[in-house]
Amino acid sequence: MASRTSRRATRNTRNTGRSRRSAPRPRRRLPLRQLLPSLVLLALMAMLMLRGYVHNEILADHRVQSPASADQVPKEILEGGPVIDTRGGQTASLDMPDRELVLTFDDGPDPKWTPKVLDVLKKHDAHAVFFITGTMASRYPELVRRMVDEGHEIGLHTFNHPDLSYQSKKRIDWELSQNQLALAGAAGIRTSLFRPPYSSFAAVMDNKSWPVTEYIGSRGYITVVNNTDSEDWQRPGVDEIIRRATPKGDDGAIVLMHDSGGDRSQTVAALDRFIGQLQDRGYEFDTLTAALKAPSAHTAVVGTERWKGQAWVYAVQASEHITDTLVVGLAVIGALVIARFGLMLLLSVLHARKVRRKNFRWGPPVTEPVSVLVPAYNEAKCIEQTVRSLMESDHPIEVIVVDDGSSDGTARIVENLGLPNVRVVRQLNAGKPAALNRGVANARYNIIVMMDGDTVFEPSTVRELVQPFGDARVGAVAGNAKVGNRDRLIGAWQHIEYVMGFNLDRRMYDMLRCMPTIPGAIGAFRRSALKRVGGMSDDTLAEDTDITMAMHRDGWRVVYAENARAWTEAPESVQQLWSQRYRWSYGTMQAIWKHRRAVIERGPSGRFGRVGLPLVSLFMVLAPLLAPLIDVFLLYGLVFGPTEKTIVAWLGVLAIQVVCAAYAFRLDKEPMTHLISLPLQQILYRQLMYVVLLQSWITALTGGRLRWQKLRRTGAVGMPGGVPQQAPAQERRPVG
Repeated sequence: MASRTSRRATRNTRNTGRSRRSAPRPRRRLPLRQLLPSLVLLALMAMLMLRGYVHNEILADHRVQSPASADQVPKEILEGGPVIDTRGGQTASLDMPDRELVLTFDDGPDPKWTPKVLDVLKKHDAHAVFFITGTMASRYPELVRRMVDEGHEIGLHTFNHPDLSYQSKKRIDWELSQNQLALAGAAGIRTSLFRPPYSSFAAVMDNKSWPVTEYIGSRGYITVVNNTDSEDWQRPGVDEIIRRATPKGDDGAIVLMHDSGGDRSQTVAALDRFIGQLQDRGYEFDTLTAALKAPSAHTAVVGTERWKGQAWVYAVQASEHITDTLVVGLAVIGALVIARFGLMLLLSVLHARKVRRKNFRWGPPVTEPVSVLVPAYNEAKCIEQTVRSLMESDHPIEVIVVDDGSSDGTARIVENLGLPNVRVVRQLNAGKPAALNRGVANARYNIIVMMDGDTVFEPSTVRELVQPFGDARVGAVAGNAKVGNRDRLIGAWQHIEYVMGFNLDRRMYDMLRCMPTIPGAIGAFRRSALKRVGGMSDDTLAEDTDITMAMHRDGWRVVYAENARAWTEAPESVQQLWSQRYRWSYGTMQAIWKHRRAVIERGPSGRFGRVGLPLVSLFMVLAPLLAPLIDVFLLYGLVFGPTEKTIVAWLGVLAIQVVCAAYAFRLDKEPMTHLISLPLQQILYRQLMYVVLLQSWITALTGGRLRWQKLRRTGAVGMPGGVPQQAPAQERRPVG
């Protein structure tokens, strides 16, 4: 209940609205705070898909064609050399001149092995042809530039490395164009050399691969196969790689090796010896076109095509860096969250054992009367149940309902009840902090209990809530807020969140002495502590978090009373839930920023600043922003793999959450039936909270102002089970 429009402003708005009925309604535009989260989500999704594309996880085809007959392949091709030219409808093949070796390397560039291969070539002043894939060239463009700068020749090896005999002409064109795009972006060139994936010798060309070779030629490419195959991918040993790669006698040859696709340590070691041995026999190691005394296969790319290539490479690099950062961030946050779960369970056990000991006492029993403040704005549907529940309290109280400019008769409903020890204070609409401060000013007693106008207390709630004030060091107490309308799915999800997240958290923060928030639905304060910190502030939209942090900084202890239960009405629609959590998230950020100086201060303020603020910032602001990535990677893994590992990892995270939730429900003596919806909550509810938090971040970073949106109440939360709706006046405990 932060700042709201006053009644006068409301009337003016209504009058203005009547006068404008005849005017055309302006076109609604999507607010920037909603547009930006949507764009961020789309951008992240696009980056993830792009990364999957260049990692052969999307559109990859790993089928390999079985050998077929070769009766349709020209004899001159089957008996010819490894260079096949079908451009312009011709059919020609070329062999290498004697003592000319052309080293070719497939599947790269690889960030580990390609530089080592280049170093060996440079050492021996040898040149080679690298048949690159578009996926690897897009990811490692600097290696392609180095190849060209050091005088090597580049050939295409498709973009995704599919067997082209399975592909349509449209897919073949796409593989070639994407491969050229990556090459243009990496080195600013095009090439006319091509090697089909899974190719071998010209003699094994068959009826499935030959039509592809013809079509490749019609697109202006020369197909290059090989004479000798080192079969280094099998890692047969350095000596065997050299033996297989060595041509007979003084024959020239095109040698097939690999600089990517696995461990190439044997290839690098064999290459060093192989070049030295063959150079001693008088062999030359040059590029293909140089060996054939032909024009270079490279042509420069300029203008739009170069810009498109560079844009592509930049996009791929961005996707690599962003997704790698997200993966690392998710791993770090995941480890921290798991550690937090462990710490939360441990400290919750210790907290429960501490406060449930038979001889545990906060101090002398607190029996003095207390003042209960109920700030109310348009709570006509709930206020009677709220006030009547207080009348059943087994602790002496006075009730002050501060009507904050309601327009629905809230104050009149309370006054008509005619209940003893209940007062109504009216004020013009000024917001919840002002209403609470007004209530404190009118309160008679030194302990102040604060609650919301839609909340119901049990008879023992006030008594349980104020007992910690027996310890003179305690300045404020957080109660146990519970969802009353939990019968619907959204309510059940919030019920899980309240029991698991809020109350386990409060036990942990109590033990660490850095509880960040006293819930607005149920909290108690010493009047002297409130006075010392300046009362409730309207600097933030989370006045409950703000006042709690102020208490810590002033040296007061803030503790949790598990048996002080309050039943509150949670939002029942996605829109209302969005509005509430948006305010909570944004208000928490405001409170953290307001109390940021605590990090460098000394004493109690510094302790909270260096313990409490980092915990709140990490687990309430940063971690939830990355938590949905678990589900994003789950979906990605299910579609593109590795499916089994992805499912196991996600189920592991869910199992940890189930354990924590079950323990939290056991501590709160709640039935476990609502945990059935926990998996669905983790998939859907978490995404909603993520978008809300992202929207809050954007609002904060763009300097936006968040307005209060009053939640619609239904009055669905009645008295807890076993509590009568209304007791006779003579049975109510008066304030003594």
